[in-house]
Amino acid sequence: MYFLGIDVGSSSIKVALIDGASNRPIGILSYPETEMEMISVKAGWAEQDPELWWECIGEATRRLIVKTGVAKEAVKGIGIAYQMHGLVLVDKNHDLLRPSIIWCDSRAVEIGEQAMNELGTNRCFEHLLNSPGNFTASKLKWVREHEPDLFARIHKIMLPGDYVAMKMTDRISTTIAGLSEGMMWDFKNQRVADFLLDHYGINPDLIPEILPVFSAQGELTRSAAETLGLSPGIPVGYRAGDQPNNAMSLAALAPGEVAATGGTSGVVYGLSAQPVYDPQSRINSFAHVNYSVEQPLTGALLCINGAGIQYRWIKQQVAAAGMSYADLENSVASIPIGADGLSMLPFGNGAERMLQNRDINASVHHLQFNRHTQTHLFRAALEGIAFAFVYGIDILKDLGLPIEKLRVGNDNLFQSEIFSNTIATLTDSKIEVVETTGAVGAARAAAYTTGHFTDLSVAMSGDPIVTTYQAAGHQEEYAEAYARWCKVLEQAMKND
Repeated sequence: MYFLGIDVGSSSIKVALIDGASNRPIGILSYPETEMEMISVKAGWAEQDPELWWECIGEATRRLIVKTGVAKEAVKGIGIAYQMHGLVLVDKNHDLLRPSIIWCDSRAVEIGEQAMNELGTNRCFEHLLNSPGNFTASKLKWVREHEPDLFARIHKIMLPGDYVAMKMTDRISTTIAGLSEGMMWDFKNQRVADFLLDHYGINPDLIPEILPVFSAQGELTRSAAETLGLSPGIPVGYRAGDQPNNAMSLAALAPGEVAATGGTSGVVYGLSAQPVYDPQSRINSFAHVNYSVEQPLTGALLCINGAGIQYRWIKQQVAAAGMSYADLENSVASIPIGADGLSMLPFGNGAERMLQNRDINASVHHLQFNRHTQTHLFRAALEGIAFAFVYGIDILKDLGLPIEKLRVGNDNLFQSEIFSNTIATLTDSKIEVVETTGAVGAARAAAYTTGHFTDLSVAMSGDPIVTTYQAAGHQEEYAEAYARWCKVLEQAMKND
């Protein structure tokens, strides 16, 4: 008995098969090898063709079945994770009306800001936990204003994962967690956010049927089964946005548990027993995968745009040709904590929400030509990203989220001992590096929904801890370097 997990990103599709008996992945695959096409007709726009997602899902799944040698009849459940905040529109025939406006599209920023001003800050925070911002509801308002003929033909609106589930089952539905990420869920009244939709002139009837995240969400149709190389009738039993899904995959399921990722951007995702919001809008809060009206578990998501992208830039633009990340790590170890006074801000990847949407760019500070070397730059870059994580974690702590342990994927930045020790020491927390992926988590969630596992925490417990980091000593040196970095950040924000 096997279970399939699908993770729909904006760059690629990742698929995984787990063996229900061992709860371990037997195959993981990413497709395509080059990044999926993104459509950018104007500056700040970002769209993708949902049919491209479906084609790549089909190709990836067929390849995985061949790679693993699993009989298609042995696959007993499917789980879906997906890129958050996108907008997909279909007509009554379930046909696409336009490309999806995806998460990194910024065309609706002003619409969200205006709604926040007109509806009132307190009302938006108390009901949505966020500003309407540049989220799905605001993107739909943009379509209503700029594409009225197309808007009139909309039968249902969906998030990317809703669309994939529709292609599999021919059933249009969504979830509370999905609605919350689109600013379409009213946490205070526990219903669709009619007040925001009314403000935007959007009929709530456009919202699909609402199903639990863990539920029977339909069965694979014969046509979909042919596309995926599977048998018809397989239940689709789980659907969630990528960040909540990643947290679940790392076994973050209860208040006080925190998950983090350190890829191109960085994410820290902490759980609260009650809805939580930040009056300064430095974080976003969404219904977690196991949210319910009775137990409103909320995920507070902090994003750092300028994370791994800075270290990649250093490697490509400053390091000698052919140097690997392992080479950088080895060379950095010879430089003392604090890089002999050199500080670097990593915020060169657009406006940072945790800095109240300021775009202060990346910068190097306290550089001395007779003292600092190329290797000092490597250390300052790595520490600067770690300090940004610590700065964000301090925000979560200030909002009342306890953080004693972080569980992280075995990806990019957290493979660095220097990076991880810096965070563990400054936050006085333990970091557990876990060998897993979002696609594996989605597969396990499907196994839980179908009854193969009777406890969600048990379903998510099958991954080995690769490494554990704890406070590494030298607290004074770390604290001094971090305090210097914070002063640099404070001055940069004043100058912005």
